[in-house]
Amino acid sequence: MQRLAPFLAAFMLSTGAVAAAERSIVLAGGCFWCVEADFDKVAGVTETVTGYTGGVTENPSYREVSSGGTGHYEAVRITYDEAVISTRQVLDLFLRSVDPLDAGGQFCDRGESYRTAVFVADEEERTAAEEAVAAAEQALGQAIVTPVLGVAPFWPAEDYHQGYYRSSAIVITRFGPLTRAAAYKRYRDACGRDARVRAVWGEAAPFAAPGS
Repeated sequence: MQRLAPFLAAFMLSTGAVAAAERSIVLAGGCFWCVEADFDKVAGVTETVTGYTGGVTENPSYREVSSGGTGHYEAVRITYDEAVISTRQVLDLFLRSVDPLDAGGQFCDRGESYRTAVFVADEEERTAAEEAVAAAEQALGQAIVTPVLGVAPFWPAEDYHQGYYRSSAIVITRFGPLTRAAAYKRYRDACGRDARVRAVWGEAAPFAAPGS
């Protein structure tokens, strides 16, 4: 959290986060475990829920979504206190936590369920999202492929996916029994998420500092 403080402070100063309400936004950034783990570190975020959105199947299972064909994205519903962090700041952090140049998935995870997207519920969110995307394009000098979409039904994922990255429950892996937290870290490292985000964003990557 300490290394996030200067980055977040810069956004606070530049965008002037002064608000008085709690609100939520749904973001798809590849593996929802990773998005949840990143945003749980952010001051002002009060809740994260992993789930599925943007598809045609009601209350889909992880197996259905990951198999393809339902149209769903893995996503996270992020609830935050606008008195601490603004919608625009959440979106700036989000775009710098993913590879917004990749339309086919994220990192080692390929396919429709791992695409990036921002789901907006009203014109205020749409404006913030479009401005954040435009700023990201200017920063990178390349077109951002992360779309801004209208809000869709959000289905919370199975209980075991919630807080997976910090769970002490044991799972059996090819490395033997591991806690979910340890299995998550092995997955994140092997998938190359932080390395690619650093390659795209450099020092502007808030969650993928060298050694993370």
